[in-house]
Amino acid sequence: QVQLVESGGGLVQAGGSLRLSCAASGSTFGGNAMGWYRQAPGKQREMVATVSNGGSTNYADSVRGRFTISRDNAKNTVYLEMNSLKPEDTAVYYCNILIYSGSFGRFFDYWGQGTQVTVSS
Repeated sequence: QVQLVESGGGLVQAGGSLRLSCAASGSTFGGNAMGWYRQAPGKQREMVATVSNGGSTNYADSVRGRFTISRDNAKNTVYLEMNSLKPEDTAVYYCNILIYSGSFGRFFDYWGQGTQVTVSS
C-alpha cells in the first residue's frame, strides 16, 4: 500500500512563492511517475506538472516558467516550487503517483488528500 501526504499549502499574496511537498510512504520502488494536479472551484481537475523516474518533466502551459517540479527518490518525495503566483492559481492541489505492477499487469494510481493554495490579490 502507498500513502501520500501533502504539505506546504496556505495563503499567499500575488507574486509570492510557495513550495508544496508530497511524501510517499509504503512501497514505491516501482514508481513510474509523480505529479501535481489541481482543481479550482467550478472547474475540472487539471494536470499541473509531472516528473518521471528518469527526471523528465511536463508542465501545463499556464504554469510553465513559473512552477518547477522535482523529486527526491531517496526521500520518496516530490516537490512543487511555485513562483510568481497569481490569483488564478488558487485551487486544491493534489499529489499523484502512478505505479506499474508487473505482477498484476496494470497501473495503480494513488492520490493525496489535497492541500489548499489560495493566492490573494
